[in-house]
Amino acid sequence: MEINAKLQKQIDEVRYLTAENASRYRVIMRFFYLQYERMKYWLYKEDVFEELKKHSQFEDYTMEQLKQDLDNLVQWKNLIPVQDTSKVSSVEEFKNKQFRYQISDYSIEIERMIIKLETLHVETASLEPSLLERIKEAFIKIPQIINSDEKVANQWWKDLNSDFERLNKNYKDYLGSFYSLKAEEMMKTSAFLLYKDKFIEYLRNFIKELQQHIISIEGILKQINEHTENALLLKIFLHEKSIPKINNEATEEEIKENIESKWRNIKNWFLPSNAKESEATRLLDITNEIIRKITRYAAQISESRNSAANRKEEYKKLAQLFTTCKDINEAHKLSALCFGIFNPYHIKTNAPRSTESINSSPYDEIPSLYIIKPKIRNYKEKSERSPIKSNLEKKEITLQNILKSRQQEQELIQNYIKNGIIDFSNLPKIPQSIRISLLRWLSKGLNSPDFTSKTETGIKYKIVPPDLPNQKCTIVCDDGEFTMPAFKIIFRDGS
Repeated sequence: MEINAKLQKQIDEVRYLTAENASRYRVIMRFFYLQYERMKYWLYKEDVFEELKKHSQFEDYTMEQLKQDLDNLVQWKNLIPVQDTSKVSSVEEFKNKQFRYQISDYSIEIERMIIKLETLHVETASLEPSLLERIKEAFIKIPQIINSDEKVANQWWKDLNSDFERLNKNYKDYLGSFYSLKAEEMMKTSAFLLYKDKFIEYLRNFIKELQQHIISIEGILKQINEHTENALLLKIFLHEKSIPKINNEATEEEIKENIESKWRNIKNWFLPSNAKESEATRLLDITNEIIRKITRYAAQISESRNSAANRKEEYKKLAQLFTTCKDINEAHKLSALCFGIFNPYHIKTNAPRSTESINSSPYDEIPSLYIIKPKIRNYKEKSERSPIKSNLEKKEITLQNILKSRQQEQELIQNYIKNGIIDFSNLPKIPQSIRISLLRWLSKGLNSPDFTSKTETGIKYKIVPPDLPNQKCTIVCDDGEFTMPAFKIIFRDGS
């Protein structure tokens, strides 16, 4: 797959399908499409308004709303507006911009797709062996097509693609229906047994035709050499290129690549490539799998029927036994024998056993005592009371250590202050802790509006930028070197 700008581009033309007023936009676009099919390409807003007002859903619809909807459709490139100046008799009429609207090419294809989706449940797919026969005859005609003119080659190419698309679509839609949830449920019902034999016979006839035609088509395609193939595709390309088209953005290379890719798809459908089986072989496997699936479901339905018939006799016998019981206690005993104990309690533990034998009875186990906790939401175990430990001593030690380390750090920093200034460009080699403190002060000062801040001990300072623009300096530390702008830290009290 090639990812290009066209593939990643957002398609604005489909916005009218999901916009807030999609119910109005779709009706307007369907009207434009129907008029296009009747070869009426240009419409005024009055034409659209007159048509919409015929329907009860648009009783309260106004011309102002229509104008706004048409502007939105123009913005989304669904309609192409052209100002009509043929009936303009004054400057005021020209300023009002009386437009004619035409449906765009993208919108035509979108409406065709929507109409197809709306009638999708009506159209039924099927497996037509006649398409395979027509494709085989088309391949047989290739030597004649090579010696014919470009028009004949182009018509042959269109017929071949049309048959191949129908074959590919029909078999995928028909076989895909067997893997739907609705089909799964239907095949588990007893009513499916009436259609089982018809389905299997239909699929087996298709497999038989497919096997016969695939062998012939494979032999024909293997006999076509590269020279014949190139000559055939060249004829189709030359005819396609010679057709004059308005606003044709496709280049010759794109037209050629489109033809070659379609030919490769057709070949790969019948011939294996790159150690992969052909699509026709996969179709045979899928069809056989569906036949096995249908047979398996039918066998399960038959078994369940027989099982139900046997159980019916057992229930009759059991009912007779209950009618012969003397009293309710005897009926309870019979019920316990037939159905077991109702609502038994099963208790399971992970306590160590005295023996690992699987033949030992629960009565042979040593009795133990277990505390069972109630299964209610509000139940909480009593927690043991524990006094709160005092950590004053630890906190005091931690505080003294922090103050001591800061005092030591301040004493070290005093060694780098010259006349109340720390100049980063003149610093000697410094330890890691000093570097962290200096950069912390620098960050706090730079983040303030006036470049001033305070140290941890309350001493005010100001950050002064480098004397020259882009002036840099290198700081040497115990753990490495880094380059930064030559800032200065000036303390207010001179300390």
